[in-house]
Amino acid sequence: MHLQITGKQIDIGDALKVHVEDRLDEAVGKYFSRPTETAVTFNREGPGFRCDLQIHLPSGMTGHAHANAQDIYLSFDDALTRLEKQLRRYKRRLKDHHKAREGSIPSISAASYVISAPSEDEEASESEPETLDPVIVAETTTDIREFTVGEAVMQLELSSSAAMMFRNSAHGGLNMVYRRSDGNIGWVDPDGRTKRGA
Repeated sequence: MHLQITGKQIDIGDALKVHVEDRLDEAVGKYFSRPTETAVTFNREGPGFRCDLQIHLPSGMTGHAHANAQDIYLSFDDALTRLEKQLRRYKRRLKDHHKAREGSIPSISAASYVISAPSEDEEASESEPETLDPVIVAETTTDIREFTVGEAVMQLELSSSAAMMFRNSAHGGLNMVYRRSDGNIGWVDPDGRTKRGA
């Protein structure tokens, strides 16, 4: 397992690193035998600590978890408990579907943009804006992976994202899954080429 442990504005001691390595090896080893990439980040948050965990599985799936606690060790342990729950759910679904992807998930690269939100002055203004062109703050590249709808829902549940675009493996078209305000997950299939239950 490739492991990266960092601290933002705090010093990470050797004892904490050993604790993190041992607990992660034990937790991840229960569910996956192949190597994974894991990033653990600690930072101060108010009077306590925050631990963020991110794990990249060999199948291409990604899991995220975070926790806050007064003690840095407790923040890690709480985040790891949440991550273990996600891994357990993911592993159970893989067994239920009787197929684990071998190798990485195919993907395509796409441009990703961050657009500036209107300022309060612009929102309060009654006049029409001079132009409707958005102001691009950042431009990056993102990977759009190929999933079944069920795998995309599983990936969304493992992540902390509000929405995820993916290439539907049933027909190759672009689809999106997103978290709805009622707690359910929505699915957008622009061409409607996939039959229900895919």
